[in-house]
Amino acid sequence: MKILPISSNYSNLSFSSKKDSGYENPVNRSTEKGLAIWGSIGGSALAGATAAGIGSCFIKSGTKNRAMKLSGIGAAVGLLTMALTLPAKLYNTNLRAFTREKEMDVFSRDRELKSNILEEVDKEVKDEDVDLDQKINHYATVQMANKGQGVMVKGV
Repeated sequence: MKILPISSNYSNLSFSSKKDSGYENPVNRSTEKGLAIWGSIGGSALAGATAAGIGSCFIKSGTKNRAMKLSGIGAAVGLLTMALTLPAKLYNTNLRAFTREKEMDVFSRDRELKSNILEEVDKEVKDEDVDLDQKINHYATVQMANKGQGVMVKGV
């Protein structure tokens, strides 16, 4: 028995760039950034409204300019909350978007490479000049590679 590496018949295959394959990454950084900003605005408004509600318990109803004081408290807490949370949210959003872009690139290139290899195996299967044992060995090699088994033991 011999331990053989995966056949090098497919060494001429190469990765094509995103521009060649027509693949467009579905992760849109500007949309992600906009959602983070709106999420921060909503959270800050909620924090400001909560602070104004709590402030209404402490400021008596007969007080002069009560509404102005409560709205000032709410606005101050809301702006402070946004100033503290927005930079962290934007950083985390950029980091997650970058990671997802790279994952999608790897996924699309992997699918493209597998498609190219399977097309080559299909051409080989249809070729009448290639021996049946060689066709079976190449097909088995491709299937084992798809399952993540890199080394294959074959009998000679």
